[in-house]
Amino acid sequence: MKNLKTLFVAVLAISFFSFTLLKEKQVNVEESSIVWTGKKVTGQHEGTISLESGVLQFDGKTLSGGNFVIDMTTITVTDLEGKGKANLEGHLKSDDFFGVEKHGKATFTITNASKLDDKNYEISGDLTIKNITNPINFTMVVDGNSATAKVIVDRSKFDVRYGSPSFFNDLKDKAIYDDFELDVKLVF
Repeated sequence: MKNLKTLFVAVLAISFFSFTLLKEKQVNVEESSIVWTGKKVTGQHEGTISLESGVLQFDGKTLSGGNFVIDMTTITVTDLEGKGKANLEGHLKSDDFFGVEKHGKATFTITNASKLDDKNYEISGDLTIKNITNPINFTMVVDGNSATAKVIVDRSKFDVRYGSPSFFNDLKDKAIYDDFELDVKLVF
């Protein structure tokens, strides 16, 4: 009976210890930011898009997972003003690009976080845009209660076709490159 009690206490202690090491940290969506940059043959545009929610998971102090919801209806253009800004924002929200009326949310789930050194992680995950999911990889820097990453997304993999040389020939100077960049800053 004494061995059974000792075993029970040991299992309980291990369970409690393991549970206390796993932490979820809510991302502060008001203080976090995502800046996008899209490039075309004749220049580029940039803007912002907002996180709706986000959670990073830690095993002790080591990043182990996470998931995010991006509010696609918040796509804004920051390098234009007036009618040009309104027109580009409307076009990006239309079915030519992200179709936000039908696809108002995008998601990202970290499937693997490999620690490279004290602050750097190689992140693998599943990005879903327009209900199409594809794997992506990038490096994330975690420093205290913040994280940063530059994420390259190939829009052609998510059926975002407008002006894409992957889908249309002879676009010449009207071509919009398939890759766009997300400069992500998370505060948690």
